[in-house]
Amino acid sequence: MAIIIVRNNGPYRVHGPIVLQDHQGNEIPLPGEVFTLCRCGHSKTKPFCDGTHKVIGFSDVNPEPPPPAP
Repeated sequence: MAIIIVRNNGPYRVHGPIVLQDHQGNEIPLPGEVFTLCRCGHSKTKPFCDGTHKVIGFSDVNPEPPPPAP
């Protein structure tokens, strides 16, 4: 069973055997059974994380929604 951990202000950390596919169904080779997937969208090694989230100051905090209209 795979476990995916959402890291605060960082990537998804994946543990365990999985199959990762691109948008056309082609299998993407994995670097091992533990790896990280990009969430910030700026990695040069997508879909894998290269640490760019630290450089750009990626934050996964959602801003508070605007108040409801009267």
